[in-house]
Amino acid sequence: MITNTRTKVRIVYLIAGTFNAGGMERVLTNKANWLVQHGYEVAIITTDQRGRAPYFSLHPAIQTYDLSINYDTDNGHLISKLIRFPFKQWRHRRRLTALLKQIKADITICMFNNDVSFAYKIKDGSRKFLEIHFSKQKKLQYHRRGLWRLADLLRTRLEQQWVRHYEHFVVLTHEDKALWGDLPNICVIPNARTFTSAVPADLHSHQVLAVGRMDYQKGFDRLIDIWKSVHEVQEAQEVLQEWQLVIVGDGPLRHELQKQVEQLGLLESVQILQPTSDIQSLYVHSSIVVLTSRYEGLPMVLLEAQAFGLPIVAFACQCGPRDIITDGVDGYLIPDGDNNLFAERLGQLMESEELRNRMGTQARKASEQFNEELVMKKWEDVFVNL
Repeated sequence: MITNTRTKVRIVYLIAGTFNAGGMERVLTNKANWLVQHGYEVAIITTDQRGRAPYFSLHPAIQTYDLSINYDTDNGHLISKLIRFPFKQWRHRRRLTALLKQIKADITICMFNNDVSFAYKIKDGSRKFLEIHFSKQKKLQYHRRGLWRLADLLRTRLEQQWVRHYEHFVVLTHEDKALWGDLPNICVIPNARTFTSAVPADLHSHQVLAVGRMDYQKGFDRLIDIWKSVHEVQEAQEVLQEWQLVIVGDGPLRHELQKQVEQLGLLESVQILQPTSDIQSLYVHSSIVVLTSRYEGLPMVLLEAQAFGLPIVAFACQCGPRDIITDGVDGYLIPDGDNNLFAERLGQLMESEELRNRMGTQARKASEQFNEELVMKKWEDVFVNL
C-alpha cells in the first residue's frame, strides 16, 4: 500500500503533448479527469506543448507543466536528430528530475515517449509505471529503408530492454502482450470507451464513417481505393447510389488524400472533414464505421463506434481490432491488405439494413467490456496493490 503524509495519492503522467486530437491524448484526458474526480491528485508533464492549449478539456484541478524540450522540431531529418538528440535527452532528464523531485509524486506513469529510456532511473521517490498506446512492432511497421530502417531496428531492440525496468508495464491488448513475451511486470488494461450514448446510431442513414489522423498509419489511401471499388458497384445498383464516405481528421497526408479522391472521380461520394469536438453527432448519423489502419494500439474509433451500436469493417492489423471485434458477429475482420474482401464485406453491410441492425445490436453489447468504471477499476487495483 502506498503511504505518505498526504491524504491523496499523487500521480504524474509523462507525454509529449496534449494539443493533438489523437486517441492517446483523449485517453489520457479521460483518465486524468476520472482520477481527480475520484480523489487523486494528477499532474501532466509535457515536452513539446509550446504554449498550445490541450485539445480535450482537462479538469481544472489537474496541474500541467511543459519542459520545453521540443523534440518534434527534428522530425523527418535523421542526421539532425542524431546530432541534437543526445543533448535534448540530457536536458530532458535534468529538467524532469528536478520537477519530479519538486512535485513529490507517488506514481510516475511514462507514456512511452522520449523519456522511456531514463524515466525509471530518476530517484525522486515515485514508483515508475510504463504504458504503451501502440504495438511493439510500431516502428518496424513504418517500412522505412536505409539508415531509418537501422534506427527503427535498434530502437525496437532497446525498447525490449527498457520496459523490463518499470514496476508495471501496461499494454492495451492480449495480442500485444504476446509480442512482448513473458515479462514479469506486464499486464493488460485496455482503453475505456470515451463516451456512451443513450440513443444508438441511426442505421438507416447512407453514411460510412472513418476517423483518424491523416498519416501512413491510418491507411486512408487504402480506404479510398476500396471505396472506388465499392463506388463502381454503386453505379450498377440503385440501392447503393446514395451512400457517402466521410473521413474525419487532419495530418500530413491530407492534401494527398484529397488529390487521390479527385483523381479517382469520387468527389461526389467522399467528404474529408476537419476534426470536430462533436464527433458524437457524426457517429449518430452514420451506419457503418471502417478502419483501414496498417497498425494500431487499441483504436478508440472502434470503441466509440461500438458504444453507438455501429457495425464495423476493419483490417485485422496489429494490434487492437482482434481484441474488439468478433468477426461476423458485431462486424467484419479482414486479413490485412485484402482490399477486395474489404470492399465485398462493406458492400454487404451497405446493402442490408437487417444485417446492420443485427451487428449493431451486438456491437453495443460488446462495448460494455470497455466501460470506463470497469477499466479504471483495473488501474485502481494496480495502484492499491503496490
